[in-house]
Amino acid sequence: MRTSREVTVIGGGVVGYTCAHELARAGHEVTVITADPPGRTTSAVAAAVWFPYEAAPADAVLRWGAESLRAFGSLAGDPRTGVSLRSGLVLHRSASPDLWWTAAVPSAEAVGTGLPAGVVSATRCTLPVVEMDRYLAWLVAAAGVRTVVGEVRDLAEVPGTVVVAAGLRSGVLVGDDDGPVPVRGQVVRVANPGLTDWLIDDDNPAGLTYVVPRAADVVCGGTADRGEHSLEPSAEVEAAILARVGDLVPELRGAAPVSRAVGLRPARSVVRLDRVVRDGRVVVSCYGHGGAGVTLSWGCAADVVALV
Repeated sequence: MRTSREVTVIGGGVVGYTCAHELARAGHEVTVITADPPGRTTSAVAAAVWFPYEAAPADAVLRWGAESLRAFGSLAGDPRTGVSLRSGLVLHRSASPDLWWTAAVPSAEAVGTGLPAGVVSATRCTLPVVEMDRYLAWLVAAAGVRTVVGEVRDLAEVPGTVVVAAGLRSGVLVGDDDGPVPVRGQVVRVANPGLTDWLIDDDNPAGLTYVVPRAADVVCGGTADRGEHSLEPSAEVEAAILARVGDLVPELRGAAPVSRAVGLRPARSVVRLDRVVRDGRVVVSCYGHGGAGVTLSWGCAADVVALV
């Protein structure tokens, strides 16, 4: 006999475990079923600076993002979480940049001087940077829920209330014709020569570029190859990333890679977060976060709890 307080979360990335954490805190008995251990999910690859990249709709993203920003601000006081607050620049290469995301950021200010060639202006702000290996380990432990490693192929296999937060696998499970689809992201990590400020240049004509310093390394990216499924890092792509990064941050010119990785962002026209009753039981969908799974995780988890 199962009770209504029992909830199964399908998906062991940052969204799935944040939902599990909040559901358990609300008093539910939670089991997470994940096809891959958390350290091998797409979430583990993320550079993970708070930024609503490849996520819609804007109004909901701002609400979820603002709530997550507050949560990460609180977690930054605990060194076990791997969360730190760091200042950085979002570069703009047009005279009229779209600054919709700054509505969720309390400390954004315009910068007009001392910028790289081709950059018209920039926005400086202080945002959370999340070291995902430490953070995922902390999140799993803090959630305190049961974890089962395995792949769910049909929701009928899972009894009781279900939360589908399985990234790219989610659409097949719930019969969603609108995705999600993979947006391939490749990163290369180099030793940190003492950098503290992050940098995002998503309008770079040579390709998406970002530089995210962490305690011991710097995550350099990246790519946004829609529809690509390969998880094999490309040496040619890596060389191009390092060249772009070196142009923007001279301290990283000639930096030797210490590690590399590829992740597949689960993109959808809009984030799907809804509740349906199927075969007499509740199914809550929470997926399609694109490159903003970390950024939206706590806000979306709050909505999932309310829907459950």
